[in-house]
Amino acid sequence: MEIQREFRCMRCGHEFTAVHTKDGELVERTCPKCRSNSIRELKENAQESSASAKQN
Repeated sequence: MEIQREFRCMRCGHEFTAVHTKDGELVERTCPKCRSNSIRELKENAQESSASAKQN
């Protein structure tokens, strides 16, 4: 199962959607604009993830 999450590049500020595999690993760990590997998941997604984990 693939899960799409929103990320922001810490280098250039580009926001993009990345795909996670079912084990939670990112398929691509770089910014599609500048190719930096300094990316962070947007807070809204992190809160959703922790809320759904608490429900399970």
